[in-house]
Amino acid sequence: MAATSLRPARMWPSDVLRVGAAGLRTRPLRALLSALGIAIGIAAMVAVLGISSSSRAELDHTLSALGTNLLTVSPGKTLMGADARLPATAEAMAGRIGPVESVSAIGRVTAAKVYRTSKIPAVETNGIATYATRTGLLAALGVKVRSGTWLNAATGGYPATVLGSAAAERLGIGHAGPQTQVLIGGVRFTVVGVLDPAALAPELDTAALVGWPVAQARLGFDGRPTTVYTRSADAEVEAVRSVLAATANPEAPNEVQVSRPSDALAAKQAAGQAFTGLLLGLGAVALLVGGVGVANTMVISVLERRAEIGLRRSLGATRGQIRTQFLAESLLLSALGGMAGALLGVVVTACYALYQGWPAIVPSWGVIGGVAATLAIGALAGLYPAIRAAHLSPTEALATP
Repeated sequence: MAATSLRPARMWPSDVLRVGAAGLRTRPLRALLSALGIAIGIAAMVAVLGISSSSRAELDHTLSALGTNLLTVSPGKTLMGADARLPATAEAMAGRIGPVESVSAIGRVTAAKVYRTSKIPAVETNGIATYATRTGLLAALGVKVRSGTWLNAATGGYPATVLGSAAAERLGIGHAGPQTQVLIGGVRFTVVGVLDPAALAPELDTAALVGWPVAQARLGFDGRPTTVYTRSADAEVEAVRSVLAATANPEAPNEVQVSRPSDALAAKQAAGQAFTGLLLGLGAVALLVGGVGVANTMVISVLERRAEIGLRRSLGATRGQIRTQFLAESLLLSALGGMAGALLGVVVTACYALYQGWPAIVPSWGVIGGVAATLAIGALAGLYPAIRAAHLSPTEALATP
Protein backbone atom coordinates (compact mmCIF):
# COMPACT_ATOMS: atom_id res chain seq x y z
CA MET A 1 0.00 0.00 0.00
CA ALA A 2 1.52 3.32 -1.12
CA ALA A 3 2.11 5.89 1.53
CA THR A 4 0.05 9.06 1.18
CA SER A 5 1.77 12.44 1.65
CA LEU A 6 0.09 14.96 3.91
CA ARG A 7 0.15 18.41 2.43
CA PRO A 8 -1.17 21.51 4.20
CA ALA A 9 -4.31 23.02 2.77
CA ARG A 10 -3.68 25.87 0.39
CA MET A 11 -4.82 29.36 1.51
CA TRP A 12 -6.65 31.23 -1.21
CA PRO A 13 -6.69 35.06 -1.25
CA SER A 14 -10.18 35.05 0.27
CA ASP A 15 -8.90 32.86 3.10
CA VAL A 16 -5.98 35.24 3.71
CA LEU A 17 -8.35 38.21 3.91
CA ARG A 18 -10.68 36.35 6.28
CA VAL A 19 -8.02 35.25 8.75
CA GLY A 20 -6.26 38.61 8.47
CA ALA A 21 -9.45 40.49 9.32
CA ALA A 22 -10.22 38.18 12.25
CA GLY A 23 -7.70 39.92 14.51
CA LEU A 24 -9.12 43.34 13.61
CA ARG A 25 -12.69 42.27 14.34
CA THR A 26 -11.82 40.86 17.75
CA ARG A 27 -10.07 44.06 18.87
CA PRO A 28 -11.89 46.87 17.01
CA LEU A 29 -10.94 49.74 19.33
CA ARG A 30 -7.24 48.94 19.17
CA ALA A 31 -7.44 48.57 15.40
CA LEU A 32 -9.27 51.89 15.10
CA LEU A 33 -6.70 53.77 17.17
CA SER A 34 -3.80 52.24 15.23
CA ALA A 35 -5.43 53.05 11.89
CA LEU A 36 -6.08 56.59 13.11
CA GLY A 37 -2.35 57.30 13.32
CA ILE A 38 -1.91 56.24 9.70
CA ALA A 39 -5.02 58.20 8.65
CA ILE A 40 -3.77 61.45 10.20
CA GLY A 41 -0.45 61.25 8.35
CA ILE A 42 -2.05 60.47 4.98
CA ALA A 43 -4.78 63.08 5.46
CA ALA A 44 -2.15 65.72 6.18
CA MET A 45 -0.11 64.83 3.10
CA VAL A 46 -3.09 64.63 0.73
CA ALA A 47 -4.59 67.86 2.09
CA VAL A 48 -1.27 69.71 1.73
CA LEU A 49 -0.87 68.49 -1.85
CA GLY A 50 -4.50 69.28 -2.68
CA ILE A 51 -4.50 72.78 -1.17
CA SER A 52 -1.16 73.59 -2.82
CA SER A 53 -2.41 72.36 -6.21
CA SER A 54 -5.66 74.30 -5.83
CA SER A 55 -3.74 77.45 -4.93
CA ARG A 56 -1.45 77.06 -7.95
CA ALA A 57 -4.43 76.48 -10.22
CA GLU A 58 -6.07 79.68 -8.95
CA LEU A 59 -2.84 81.63 -9.43
CA ASP A 60 -2.41 80.25 -12.95
CA HIS A 61 -5.99 81.22 -13.71
CA THR A 62 -5.36 84.72 -12.34
CA LEU A 63 -2.20 85.15 -14.39
CA SER A 64 -3.97 83.84 -17.47
CA ALA A 65 -6.82 86.30 -16.97
CA LEU A 66 -4.66 89.32 -16.09
CA GLY A 67 -1.74 88.51 -18.37
CA THR A 68 2.00 88.47 -17.80
CA ASN A 69 2.75 91.26 -20.28
CA LEU A 70 2.28 94.14 -17.82
CA LEU A 71 5.35 96.25 -17.00
CA THR A 72 5.46 99.08 -14.46
CA VAL A 73 7.74 102.09 -14.41
CA SER A 74 8.38 103.81 -11.08
CA PRO A 75 11.00 106.24 -9.73
CA GLY A 76 14.03 104.83 -7.97
CA LYS A 77 16.89 106.62 -6.23
CA THR A 78 19.26 109.32 -7.41
CA LEU A 79 23.05 108.93 -7.25
CA MET A 80 22.96 110.83 -3.95
CA GLY A 81 20.39 108.44 -2.45
CA ALA A 82 17.42 110.81 -2.65
CA ASP A 83 14.02 109.80 -4.02
CA ALA A 84 13.94 110.28 -7.79
CA ARG A 85 10.99 111.57 -9.80
CA LEU A 86 9.65 110.62 -13.20
CA PRO A 87 9.38 113.38 -15.80
CA ALA A 88 5.93 114.59 -16.75
CA THR A 89 6.49 113.12 -20.24
CA ALA A 90 7.23 109.58 -19.00
CA GLU A 91 3.80 108.23 -19.90
CA ALA A 92 3.77 109.69 -23.40
CA MET A 93 7.34 108.54 -24.06
CA ALA A 94 6.58 104.97 -22.97
CA GLY A 95 3.61 104.90 -25.32
CA ARG A 96 5.92 105.56 -28.28
CA ILE A 97 7.65 102.20 -27.94
CA GLY A 98 6.51 100.14 -30.91
CA PRO A 99 5.39 96.87 -29.22
CA VAL A 100 3.57 98.74 -26.42
CA GLU A 101 -0.17 98.18 -26.92
CA SER A 102 -1.55 100.34 -24.10
CA VAL A 103 -0.19 102.71 -21.49
CA SER A 104 -1.64 104.43 -18.44
CA ALA A 105 -0.40 106.13 -15.29
CA ILE A 106 -1.16 107.25 -11.76
CA GLY A 107 0.36 110.15 -9.84
CA ARG A 108 0.62 110.41 -6.07
CA VAL A 109 -1.06 113.47 -4.54
CA THR A 110 0.99 113.60 -1.36
CA ALA A 111 -0.79 116.37 0.51
CA ALA A 112 -4.32 115.06 -0.09
CA LYS A 113 -5.36 112.94 2.91
CA VAL A 114 -8.56 110.91 2.82
CA TYR A 115 -11.16 110.93 5.62
CA ARG A 116 -14.69 109.64 5.95
CA THR A 117 -15.92 112.89 7.55
CA SER A 118 -14.51 116.12 8.89
CA LYS A 119 -14.94 114.75 12.43
CA ILE A 120 -12.09 112.25 12.02
CA PRO A 121 -8.81 113.29 13.74
CA ALA A 122 -6.14 114.35 11.24
CA VAL A 123 -3.71 111.62 12.37
CA GLU A 124 -6.14 108.80 11.54
CA THR A 125 -5.47 108.55 7.82
CA ASN A 126 -5.99 104.74 7.69
CA GLY A 127 -3.01 104.51 5.35
CA ILE A 128 -5.09 105.57 2.34
CA ALA A 129 -3.22 107.33 -0.47
CA THR A 130 -4.66 109.65 -3.10
CA TYR A 131 -3.69 109.13 -6.75
CA ALA A 132 -4.52 111.11 -9.85
CA THR A 133 -5.32 108.61 -12.56
CA ARG A 134 -5.87 108.35 -16.27
CA THR A 135 -9.23 107.10 -17.51
CA GLY A 136 -7.58 104.18 -19.33
CA LEU A 137 -6.10 102.68 -16.15
CA LEU A 138 -8.60 99.83 -15.74
CA ALA A 139 -8.20 98.71 -19.34
CA ALA A 140 -4.43 98.56 -18.90
CA LEU A 141 -4.56 96.67 -15.59
CA GLY A 142 -7.60 94.47 -16.12
CA VAL A 143 -9.13 95.49 -12.78
CA LYS A 144 -12.91 95.28 -12.40
CA VAL A 145 -15.30 97.67 -10.69
CA ARG A 146 -17.17 95.95 -7.86
CA SER A 147 -19.71 98.71 -7.29
CA GLY A 148 -20.62 101.81 -9.26
CA THR A 149 -18.64 102.92 -12.29
CA TRP A 150 -15.16 103.99 -13.34
CA LEU A 151 -14.00 107.53 -14.02
CA ASN A 152 -14.54 108.90 -17.52
CA ALA A 153 -13.74 112.08 -19.41
CA ALA A 154 -16.66 113.86 -17.75
CA THR A 155 -16.30 112.74 -14.13
CA GLY A 156 -12.50 113.02 -14.29
CA GLY A 157 -12.81 116.79 -14.18
CA TYR A 158 -15.20 116.88 -11.23
CA PRO A 159 -14.80 115.91 -7.53
CA ALA A 160 -15.53 112.22 -8.02
CA THR A 161 -13.45 109.33 -6.74
CA VAL A 162 -13.14 105.58 -7.08
CA LEU A 163 -11.92 103.70 -3.99
CA GLY A 164 -9.73 100.63 -3.88
CA SER A 165 -11.15 97.54 -2.18
CA ALA A 166 -9.16 97.93 1.06
CA ALA A 167 -9.65 101.70 1.16
CA ALA A 168 -13.43 101.31 0.93
CA GLU A 169 -13.35 98.75 3.73
CA ARG A 170 -11.26 101.00 5.99
CA LEU A 171 -13.62 103.91 5.36
CA GLY A 172 -16.68 101.78 6.06
CA ILE A 173 -18.07 102.17 2.54
CA GLY A 174 -19.79 99.12 1.12
CA HIS A 175 -20.98 100.49 -2.21
CA ALA A 176 -20.80 103.61 -4.36
CA GLY A 177 -23.62 106.10 -4.78
CA PRO A 178 -24.45 109.80 -5.13
CA GLN A 179 -25.00 110.07 -1.37
CA THR A 180 -21.65 108.49 -0.47
CA GLN A 181 -18.93 111.08 -0.03
CA VAL A 182 -15.45 111.36 1.44
CA LEU A 183 -13.08 114.23 2.15
CA ILE A 184 -9.91 114.30 0.02
CA GLY A 185 -7.53 117.13 0.73
CA GLY A 186 -10.36 119.02 2.44
CA VAL A 187 -12.57 118.76 -0.66
CA ARG A 188 -15.74 116.68 -0.61
CA PHE A 189 -15.63 113.97 -3.31
CA THR A 190 -18.50 111.70 -4.32
CA VAL A 191 -17.66 107.98 -4.39
CA VAL A 192 -18.73 106.85 -7.86
CA GLY A 193 -17.09 103.41 -7.74
CA VAL A 194 -15.39 100.75 -5.65
CA LEU A 195 -12.82 98.40 -7.21
CA ASP A 196 -12.22 94.70 -6.83
CA PRO A 197 -8.77 93.75 -5.46
CA ALA A 198 -6.03 94.53 -8.00
CA ALA A 199 -3.73 91.51 -8.08
CA LEU A 200 -1.11 93.12 -10.33
CA ALA A 201 -1.31 96.59 -8.80
CA PRO A 202 -1.82 96.19 -5.03
CA GLU A 203 -1.08 99.89 -4.49
CA LEU A 204 -4.57 100.62 -5.83
CA ASP A 205 -6.25 98.58 -3.10
CA THR A 206 -5.47 101.23 -0.47
CA ALA A 207 -6.01 104.25 -2.70
CA ALA A 208 -8.58 106.88 -3.53
CA LEU A 209 -8.40 107.47 -7.28
CA VAL A 210 -9.41 110.83 -8.76
CA GLY A 211 -9.30 112.25 -12.27
CA TRP A 212 -6.07 113.82 -13.52
CA PRO A 213 -7.69 117.22 -14.29
CA VAL A 214 -9.48 117.61 -10.95
CA ALA A 215 -6.32 116.59 -9.07
CA GLN A 216 -4.41 119.41 -10.76
CA ALA A 217 -7.22 121.95 -10.34
CA ARG A 218 -8.39 121.18 -6.79
CA LEU A 219 -5.68 119.19 -4.99
CA GLY A 220 -2.42 120.83 -6.09
CA PHE A 221 -1.19 117.86 -8.13
CA ASP A 222 1.99 118.70 -10.10
CA GLY A 223 1.14 116.46 -13.07
CA ARG A 224 4.11 114.08 -12.67
CA PRO A 225 3.27 110.37 -12.80
CA THR A 226 4.62 108.14 -10.04
CA THR A 227 3.82 104.84 -11.77
CA VAL A 228 3.42 104.14 -15.47
CA TYR A 229 1.78 100.90 -16.61
CA THR A 230 2.39 99.42 -20.06
CA ARG A 231 0.97 96.41 -21.85
CA SER A 232 3.08 94.88 -24.61
CA ALA A 233 2.84 92.01 -27.05
CA ASP A 234 3.70 88.81 -25.15
CA ALA A 235 6.68 88.01 -27.34
CA GLU A 236 8.10 91.53 -26.94
CA VAL A 237 7.89 91.98 -23.17
CA GLU A 238 11.60 91.49 -22.52
CA ALA A 239 12.53 93.74 -25.44
CA VAL A 240 10.29 96.49 -24.13
CA ARG A 241 11.65 95.99 -20.63
CA SER A 242 15.21 96.55 -21.82
CA VAL A 243 14.43 100.00 -23.29
CA LEU A 244 11.63 101.19 -21.02
CA ALA A 245 13.78 102.94 -18.40
CA ALA A 246 15.78 104.89 -20.98
CA THR A 247 12.62 105.82 -22.86
CA ALA A 248 10.65 106.96 -19.81
CA ASN A 249 13.50 109.11 -18.48
CA PRO A 250 16.17 109.62 -21.14
CA GLU A 251 18.16 112.02 -18.96
CA ALA A 252 18.52 109.63 -16.01
CA PRO A 253 17.54 106.03 -16.88
CA ASN A 254 19.43 104.82 -13.80
CA GLU A 255 16.81 106.55 -11.64
CA VAL A 256 13.98 104.44 -13.07
CA GLN A 257 12.78 101.07 -11.80
CA VAL A 258 11.08 98.70 -14.23
CA SER A 259 9.27 95.68 -12.82
CA ARG A 260 6.96 92.94 -13.97
CA PRO A 261 4.14 92.44 -11.42
CA SER A 262 3.46 88.88 -12.53
CA ASP A 263 6.99 87.96 -11.39
CA ALA A 264 5.97 88.80 -7.82
CA LEU A 265 3.02 86.42 -8.08
CA ALA A 266 5.29 83.72 -9.48
CA ALA A 267 7.71 84.28 -6.58
CA LYS A 268 4.79 83.94 -4.19
CA GLN A 269 3.96 80.62 -5.84
CA ALA A 270 7.57 79.45 -5.43
CA ALA A 271 7.51 80.40 -1.75
CA GLY A 272 4.26 78.48 -1.37
CA GLN A 273 5.89 75.41 -2.92
CA ALA A 274 8.74 75.59 -0.40
CA PHE A 275 6.22 75.81 2.43
CA THR A 276 4.35 72.86 0.91
CA GLY A 277 7.55 70.80 1.06
CA LEU A 278 7.86 71.57 4.78
CA LEU A 279 4.27 70.51 5.46
CA LEU A 280 4.75 67.32 3.44
CA GLY A 281 7.73 66.53 5.65
CA LEU A 282 5.59 66.96 8.75
CA GLY A 283 2.94 64.71 7.20
CA ALA A 284 5.61 62.08 6.50
CA VAL A 285 6.69 62.22 10.15
CA ALA A 286 3.08 61.71 11.23
CA LEU A 287 2.83 58.78 8.83
CA LEU A 288 6.01 57.25 10.26
CA VAL A 289 4.62 57.61 13.78
CA GLY A 290 1.47 55.86 12.60
CA GLY A 291 3.59 53.03 11.20
CA VAL A 292 5.31 52.63 14.56
CA GLY A 293 1.86 52.40 16.13
CA VAL A 294 0.88 49.63 13.72
CA ALA A 295 4.09 47.72 14.49
CA ASN A 296 3.45 48.04 18.21
CA THR A 297 -0.11 46.80 17.77
CA MET A 298 1.03 43.77 15.78
CA VAL A 299 3.75 42.84 18.31
CA ILE A 300 1.22 42.96 21.14
CA SER A 301 -1.21 40.96 19.03
CA VAL A 302 1.36 38.20 18.54
CA LEU A 303 2.08 38.06 22.28
CA GLU A 304 -1.61 37.89 23.16
CA ARG A 305 -2.44 35.25 20.55
CA ARG A 306 0.32 32.73 21.21
CA ALA A 307 -2.23 30.10 22.15
CA GLU A 308 -4.11 30.67 18.88
CA ILE A 309 -0.86 30.39 16.95
CA GLY A 310 0.08 27.15 18.72
CA LEU A 311 -3.36 25.66 18.06
CA ARG A 312 -3.20 26.50 14.36
CA ARG A 313 0.30 25.08 14.08
CA SER A 314 -0.76 21.84 15.81
CA LEU A 315 -3.67 21.54 13.38
CA GLY A 316 -1.31 21.67 10.41
CA ALA A 317 -0.81 25.37 9.59
CA THR A 318 2.65 26.04 8.20
CA ARG A 319 5.00 28.78 9.24
CA GLY A 320 4.37 30.49 5.91
CA GLN A 321 0.62 30.49 6.54
CA ILE A 322 1.07 31.99 10.02
CA ARG A 323 3.40 34.61 8.61
CA THR A 324 0.92 35.42 5.84
CA GLN A 325 -1.92 35.74 8.35
CA PHE A 326 -0.21 38.38 10.49
CA LEU A 327 1.27 40.20 7.51
CA ALA A 328 -2.20 40.39 5.96
CA GLU A 329 -3.57 41.74 9.24
CA SER A 330 -0.93 44.48 9.27
CA LEU A 331 -1.63 45.37 5.64
CA LEU A 332 -5.37 45.53 6.23
CA LEU A 333 -4.86 47.75 9.25
CA SER A 334 -2.64 50.13 7.25
CA ALA A 335 -4.94 50.08 4.22
CA LEU A 336 -7.90 50.97 6.44
CA GLY A 337 -6.04 54.00 7.81
CA GLY A 338 -4.65 54.94 4.39
CA MET A 339 -8.00 54.98 2.60
CA ALA A 340 -9.69 56.82 5.45
CA GLY A 341 -6.87 59.37 5.52
CA ALA A 342 -6.96 59.88 1.74
CA LEU A 343 -10.71 60.45 1.87
CA LEU A 344 -10.31 62.89 4.76
CA GLY A 345 -7.57 64.76 2.88
CA VAL A 346 -9.79 65.10 -0.20
CA VAL A 347 -12.68 66.41 1.92
CA VAL A 348 -10.43 68.94 3.68
CA THR A 349 -9.07 70.14 0.34
CA ALA A 350 -12.55 70.51 -1.16
CA CYS A 351 -13.86 72.42 1.86
CA TYR A 352 -10.87 74.79 2.01
CA ALA A 353 -10.92 75.41 -1.75
CA LEU A 354 -14.65 76.13 -1.60
CA TYR A 355 -14.09 78.57 1.27
CA GLN A 356 -11.35 80.38 -0.66
CA GLY A 357 -13.23 80.31 -3.97
CA TRP A 358 -10.53 78.20 -5.63
CA PRO A 359 -10.94 75.22 -7.96
CA ALA A 360 -10.62 72.05 -5.88
CA ILE A 361 -7.78 69.98 -7.32
CA VAL A 362 -6.32 66.87 -5.68
CA PRO A 363 -3.54 65.15 -7.68
CA SER A 364 -4.48 61.54 -8.31
CA TRP A 365 -0.85 60.54 -7.93
CA GLY A 366 -0.90 62.01 -4.42
CA VAL A 367 -3.87 59.89 -3.34
CA ILE A 368 -2.57 56.72 -5.00
CA GLY A 369 0.94 57.34 -3.72
CA GLY A 370 -0.35 57.97 -0.21
CA VAL A 371 -2.28 54.71 -0.08
CA ALA A 372 0.69 52.86 -1.58
CA ALA A 373 2.93 54.37 1.09
CA THR A 374 0.63 53.12 3.83
CA LEU A 375 0.74 49.62 2.38
CA ALA A 376 4.54 49.75 2.28
CA ILE A 377 4.65 50.97 5.88
CA GLY A 378 2.14 48.30 6.87
CA ALA A 379 4.28 45.60 5.28
CA LEU A 380 7.41 46.84 7.06
CA ALA A 381 5.58 47.26 10.36
CA GLY A 382 4.07 43.80 10.23
CA LEU A 383 7.10 41.93 8.91
CA TYR A 384 8.88 41.38 12.24
CA PRO A 385 5.73 40.40 14.18
CA ALA A 386 4.76 38.01 11.37
CA ILE A 387 8.19 36.35 11.33
CA ARG A 388 8.14 36.11 15.13
CA ALA A 389 4.73 34.48 15.09
CA ALA A 390 5.82 32.04 12.37
CA HIS A 391 8.83 30.85 14.39
CA LEU A 392 6.81 29.93 17.47
CA SER A 393 6.73 26.15 17.87
CA PRO A 394 3.33 24.57 18.65
CA THR A 395 4.48 23.22 22.02
CA GLU A 396 6.02 26.54 23.07
CA ALA A 397 2.94 28.49 22.06
CA LEU A 398 0.44 26.14 23.68
CA ALA A 399 2.50 25.96 26.88
CA THR A 400 2.28 29.74 27.32
CA PRO A 401 -0.31 30.62 29.97
